[in-house]
This record gives sequence, structure tokens and C-alpha cells, in this order.
Amino acid sequence: MITYFRSPFHYISHILKFNIFLILLPISLLVFASCNTDSFDEPKISLEHYQIEEGFELQVAASEPFIEAPVAIDFDNKGRMWVVEMKGYMQNLEGTGDDEPNGTITILEDLDHDGITDHAKTFIDSLVLPRAIAHVYGGLLYAEPPNLWFVDIKNDQPENKVLVDSLYSDGGNVEHQPNGLMMHLDNWIYSAKSNFRYQRKNGNWVKEPASFRGQWGISKDNFGRLYYNNNSTQLIGDYVLPNTLIKNQYYKPTAALNNSLTTNQRVYPIHPTSVNRGYQKGVLDKDSMLLNVTSACGPLIYRGGLFSEEYTENAFVCVPEANLIKRLLLTFEATKTSAKQAVETKEFLASTDEGFRPVNMFNGPDGNIYIVDMHRGIIQDKAFLTPYLQKQMAEKKLDTIKGMGRILRVINTNTPSNKFEGIDKLTVIELVDLLRHQNGWLRDRAQHLLIYKNNKEALPHLKKLLDDTRNPIAQIHVLHTLNGMGALDFETLKNVFSSNSKSTTISHALVLLEQFATTARIPFIQTLTEELIQRNNDEIDFYISSSLGKWIELSPKDLFPILFELSNKYENNEVFQEGIIASLRGEEKEFIPFINNIKKDTAKTVLNDILNLTLTNQKNEIKNTIYTRTTVGTDSRTSGYKIFRNLCATCHGVDGDGIKDLAPPLKNSEYITGSAKRLALIILHGLSGPVHVNDKLYELNATMPGLANNPDFSDKDILDIIRYINNAFPGNSGKIGLDQIKLLRDEKPENGNFTEQELLELSY
Repeated sequence: MITYFRSPFHYISHILKFNIFLILLPISLLVFASCNTDSFDEPKISLEHYQIEEGFELQVAASEPFIEAPVAIDFDNKGRMWVVEMKGYMQNLEGTGDDEPNGTITILEDLDHDGITDHAKTFIDSLVLPRAIAHVYGGLLYAEPPNLWFVDIKNDQPENKVLVDSLYSDGGNVEHQPNGLMMHLDNWIYSAKSNFRYQRKNGNWVKEPASFRGQWGISKDNFGRLYYNNNSTQLIGDYVLPNTLIKNQYYKPTAALNNSLTTNQRVYPIHPTSVNRGYQKGVLDKDSMLLNVTSACGPLIYRGGLFSEEYTENAFVCVPEANLIKRLLLTFEATKTSAKQAVETKEFLASTDEGFRPVNMFNGPDGNIYIVDMHRGIIQDKAFLTPYLQKQMAEKKLDTIKGMGRILRVINTNTPSNKFEGIDKLTVIELVDLLRHQNGWLRDRAQHLLIYKNNKEALPHLKKLLDDTRNPIAQIHVLHTLNGMGALDFETLKNVFSSNSKSTTISHALVLLEQFATTARIPFIQTLTEELIQRNNDEIDFYISSSLGKWIELSPKDLFPILFELSNKYENNEVFQEGIIASLRGEEKEFIPFINNIKKDTAKTVLNDILNLTLTNQKNEIKNTIYTRTTVGTDSRTSGYKIFRNLCATCHGVDGDGIKDLAPPLKNSEYITGSAKRLALIILHGLSGPVHVNDKLYELNATMPGLANNPDFSDKDILDIIRYINNAFPGNSGKIGLDQIKLLRDEKPENGNFTEQELLELSY
């Protein structure tokens, strides 16, 4: 054992010299016992099977036994890591036990300050599949499906538990439920796999619609664009600031939101890969190496400011199925972002350790990257796990890799890490000064603390920093800090436009300016926008086009010419035309004759198509789904799995192997691999034995009941069961739809249940 402190016996030897050993021995033993409870023993984790890009080093910041199955982290104001542990996820190949309340949120501590966790304490336990946390408003926001909770923190214990949203992640598969909880530049909290954002105002929680984004993990760049992904797409992003294009409820923008940023989904593992559908052509190469991502998640835009300039705002992507991390180079245009592989045919971090399962990444307060490694063998939920992968995992004994977890730290060997000593005790002036820091984590947390504390002493210092046009990133933070404090005013924004501010600052100022629209200020906005358009800057032009809504409500005739000018200037750019629709917000009917009077040939323009679609949607009361959807909903295979587990598995077994003297197996069954219509008839109307399955006769006395007459099971439920069965026990039964199932309800057998002979006589 490595000793990090002197034993009390060291001091006892000196006490002996004074001949009082016998007097102080009991006290010394008590001291020894007390010290011994604070063991600084740290586990030794080998990283010899990991390869990382030259110039970087991988370190273990935390590991088992301090954590198990981590899925997300956040740092508190002292710099301590808080970890979400999803211990119930796929503890075996059958996926049983996922409803057990064994999840925790744990505080990790490094008491000897060597960068390695040596102590852990539970903040909240008895959680079922928790997934995300965020240190906000002096407390902790955390997600435990279906709820979103907020608690105050006192002496590292939760207090005053408040239910923020009872439908945060209602329904959906464990891999397809909202997560992320990222506090953004605009002071709203965004999630992946969700179309809502959250904010606390005057002590009350506010929830409002946002664009639907991604699957697992969410990140942002310095300007404020959001990034996410899904299993089969390594990086997806918005070209523009969040919520700028969704202000017209009757139009769903597509050009600038939810765009795949790479031209391909190639991945380069360093060992043969076990993936869900590796048997399908094009999934693996001749050496069994994965060709394209199948479980991409946890993207991160590096904003730590510690690595060399070439790594600033690089995108990093977790690929847990292939045990690696990708690095992508981002290219920014005014209304478009793209990404490409940083080093051709080679990944930033790759391992031959099949337990390495990176599922999330975060920027740290020290400027380094932190990787959340769930570290386990099974990384596919039961509802989607194919027999092919289940067999491979069993053969490799990957299901035995569990009860583990790591947080890995990526450091640059050429740059020493910043020593973070906490942000909780900084003065107001020191917090303001952090808004100019290179580390985005520090800027974000300083902004939020200034807003939360709402100390007016900060205002003159903030406005002074706003005048520094050499640092547009700091200016952006100042604008949103002032706005969050309720201290942003019209005159302050006027000064931003009249200064030599960069286009990034002006873009944010235009978004914020809309809240100050009044009739008396119409001449100002007319003059301002005309002057800005003369700069011929695409970025500024876009935020003019998308941020005039409240001004147009006050005086359409004065603002229509500006919209027309921008529409004409960017006639074939769909992003700009969607920005114009976002500003019109109900004024479309009046805008059409206005543009037709100026420009006669508008029938074939992009704007005309969008205008007509918007008007049609208004007429038919069809809104963007983000304004009508209340929950994520459950995907069909997960819904089918739940019904299968609760109903079918009691006779056929969870694994589909059948149960002796009760029901035949589903694996390799002709009733699964054959006609989908025949399978639907069995589920709807039942089946009486005897039956043959895979050339074996099953003499069964029991009759499988049908679900057609059970009001608890809809046509969709029947379809969901079929879709799950086709995934779990794959065959070639073909597709079937709700309309066909509805018709098959009426194809009833004479005696209530089908016999094998009756099914075989059907022409399906």
C-alpha cells in the first residue's frame, strides 16, 4: 500500500522520549483509528491496451470500486466530480433487473490532490436508471425517468426536493430517453432526445418547446450552436442558434436544423468488432472490422482552451461499440457547419479492451477532456439485442464484464493542466473576469453564478467588459449574463451596434434586441438593419431575417421591405427563407401581395414554396410537432418487448427457447421466419396444439389464447409485438402494417383458435 500521510506511530516514538507513552497510548490509538478510516489507497488500472493520438496522455481520474456503470458527470463549484451511475442497465443478456432502484448520484473526491479519486460518497441513491445531472441555481437538477427533479444542496445532502417535470422522459427505451441537461449560453437548459428546454425564473420552473435533437449526449461551440448525434450518425448539428427558426408554429424548419455534418459515417477500430447486426453485408469488412458507426453517442466540442489552437472547437465522438473516440475538424460558415475526420483512417483514441465503453464526454474546469467509460461488456439494450450479438457476447463472456466504471482524463503532454481550486468563493469582480477566460467551462459557470447571485455590483464591470470588442466570446457571455440578471437594456444593445463589434456579437445582440421592440423604436430598427445589411455579412443578415418578428407585429409595412431585400439577396438559400418565415409568424398572407407587387415572377422561388406550405398548415391547423408533442413516446420495439416480457415470455421464455410442456421455442420457428400475416393471425386468434417447430413435434395440451378480443391490446400493440419478435428472433417474414392487422382481426377460425392445419391451408 502506498502511504500518503505519516502514521501516528511516527509521533509516538517522540512521545516515548518524554516518558509519557503509557499516558498517551490510548489517545494515540484513537488517533490512528480515526486516520485509518481515510484511506488514500487508489486502484491501479492498466491502460496498456489503449492507443491515443501523439501529444496526448490518457489518465484514470476515477474507477471502480468508487463508481459503477457511469453514464454522465458534472463538476461542482469546488471542482469535484459528481457521477450518475446507471447500475441497472443490462446486468445480464436477458436484461432482467433493470427496474431495480440501484442507481445513484455519487460525489467523488481527491483528498490527496494527485488527480485520482480516493473517496466517494452517495448524494442520492435508490434511483431507477438515472441519466443526467446539472449543477444549477445552487442545487442539482437530475433526471430519473419519467421525472426531472431539482434539489438544494446542504452539507453534500439533498434538501427541498422539487418536481420540475413529471413527463421529462415519459416512455421510450432506456437508450432513447431525454438526457443531457446542458446549461446554455442563452440561460436555458437543453437536452438530447427532447423537444423542450427549461429555466428557473423568479423561483418558478419554466418549460417551453425547442427543436428535437439527437439521442444520447449534447454539446455546444463557443458561438452557441448545438451538437448531438444518433446511433448511426457520428455528428449532427444546428447551423444556427437554438430556437431562432421555430418561432412560426405552422412551419417546421429543416434546412438549418438536425443536419448530419459529415459526408460519411466511417470508423476505424483496431480490433474485430462485435456489433448487433454484424452478419449483414456492409456492416463489417473482411477482417470483421466495423465500417460505419452503429452506436455513436456523447459528442463533445472541445472548449477547454488548454490544448493547442488546432484542437479548439474540434468535435469528439464516443463510439462504444468499437471501443474508441473519434476526432473531427469543424468548418464554420455563416449558415452552415461541416465536419471531417481529423486524421485519415485513424481515430483519436482506440482500444482493444472490449470493456472500454465511452458513452459521454465533458470539458473539465482544468481544461482537459473527461471521458465517461461505462466499462462493461453489454452495450445493447434487450429490446434491440439480436440473437447474433447475444451469441457473440456469450461466447466472449462479455456479459461477465460488469460492476465496473471509469472516468478517464485526456491531457496534452505539451501543456501542463490548470490547477482548479474552485470557483465558489470568488468575488464578483473575479467572476466577471472569468468571462474572458479561454476555458469554456469556467466562462459558463461564471456566467451562471453571476446570474444566480444577481449581485448588482457586477453591472459596471460587465458593461466595461462588453466594450472590449477584441474579445467577442466574452462580449457574448456578458450580453447573456446581463439578460439573465434582468439588467440588459435597449441603450446597452444600441452601443453594441454602434461599436466595432464582430459579427458574432452583433448576431447575438440582434436576437436579444427583439424583446425591446416598441412602436416608437421602429425608425431605429429600420435604420439599423439597413446599415447592417450594407456590411454584406451573411451571418448578420441571417439573424436580421430571423429576428424581426416582434417588430413586424408592430408595423408590417415598415419591416416588409427589409425582409424582401434579404429574401431577394439570398433567393436560393433555404436557411435564409426559413429565417424569414420565422419572422413573419402569421403575417404571411399580407407579405405575399407585398412581394408580388415588387417582383412578378415569384411562383418558383424557395420562399414561395415555404409560404404556401405555411399557409396550408395554418388552414388545416397543422403545427410543428414540437408544439403538440408532450412526451418522447415509446418506440415500437420497446413497446413490443414490454408486452412480450409480460405476456409471451411466461410461456415461451424470455430468450425464446420455449418452456418444456408449456410452449414451443420461437427461435428458428417457422411461424416467426415465415409469413408475417400468419404470425399476426396466431397473436390475434391464438393457436391450439399439437404443432411442429423446426421439424420437431410439440404435443401440448395448453392453448395459446389470442388477443383479438382483449380490449387492452390495440392493432398497434399487435404490430409492436411482431416488430420486436422479428428483431429478437429474426427471419424473413416480411413487413406488415396496421391496415393489414385490422383486416386480419376478422379472419377468425371456426373454433376460436387456429390449429396448425388451418394455418397451413391459408395462402399466406
